Amino acid sequence: MAGKADLVDKIAELTGIPKTRVALCYDSIFELIGESLRGGDKVTVPSFGTFQVSHRPQRQGRNPATGQPMTIAASKSVRFKPSKNLKDQL
Repeated sequence: MAGKADLVDKIAELTGIPKTRVALCYDSIFELIGESLRGGDKVTVPSFGTFQVSHRPQRQGRNPATGQPMTIAASKSVRFKPSKNLKDQL
């Protein structure tokens, strides 16, 4: 399984729910996770893991092409920490 279509197909097959409703649920789940992260909340999915916003401060770097110093802007990214249960499955 690699993408949304594969997951939607498999869930529809396992549950008997129509693919259109499964796709709506799939989209809704990830939209809600995104909204929570935008609001600064940590999102924990039991037995799977935790999503959390990570803040990177502004810092000095170098342009790899010219070697000139440059300022790298502050940024945010999403970090994922797998649960123990997920790690054990791997």
